[in-house]
Amino acid sequence: MIIYPAIDLRGGRAVRLTKGDYDREKVYADDPVAVAESFKAAGATWLHAVDLDGARSGKPENAETIRRLTAVGLKTEIGGGIRDEQRIVDYLEAGAERLILGTVAVRDFGFVERMVSRYGDHIAVGVDARNGMVAVSGWEEITAVGGYDFCVRCRDAGVKTVIYTDIGRDGMLQGANLAVYEKLSGIEGLDVIASGGVSFMSDIAALRDMDLHGAIIGKALYEGKLDLKACIGEARK
Repeated sequence: MIIYPAIDLRGGRAVRLTKGDYDREKVYADDPVAVAESFKAAGATWLHAVDLDGARSGKPENAETIRRLTAVGLKTEIGGGIRDEQRIVDYLEAGAERLILGTVAVRDFGFVERMVSRYGDHIAVGVDARNGMVAVSGWEEITAVGGYDFCVRCRDAGVKTVIYTDIGRDGMLQGANLAVYEKLSGIEGLDVIASGGVSFMSDIAALRDMDLHGAIIGKALYEGKLDLKACIGEARK
């Protein structure tokens, strides 16, 4: 299993939100590039970066910072505000490895199908769910789309990777929703990355034993609850 340390960007700084609430923000670093370099030094091979401003506005608000992050030397997956093909092209040309489609995937699924047909495994879908239902527009709008069923639809459309975030657990440091990932792990042909609330070494071990593709760790790293090097070692057992 791959560990994806996370950097959430707002105003060019590394921050974390609680349950996706933009009014519950904590700034952890003014220099996200230095954070990414520390992740690399700890043995990370991937970086998960999200433009929180972009997720809300639908525009590339932190594009310059993201370009600097891709130059660190980690494989980088990027989400937040990627809603047209030009943004995909720009980020790929800047060195990104994988682009995460979120709101646009729900609003215009045909776009996902077209992008997957053109860019293959470079395209992933972010499925952000609150109480099992998909949320969009920076998690501020809950839809009538079921999270599990949407993951299956993505798989059927040729999507290789889904990042599934349980919003209710995100930033709470109370552990991952292991039950939902156990269910998602049964979707054949889909790489599932767990996100939201991964806070304990037992979370890492449990997700690994489910044969999940990856786990994103954010606030638990910044708050010192988890050690990145130790998490990577546990995930590789």
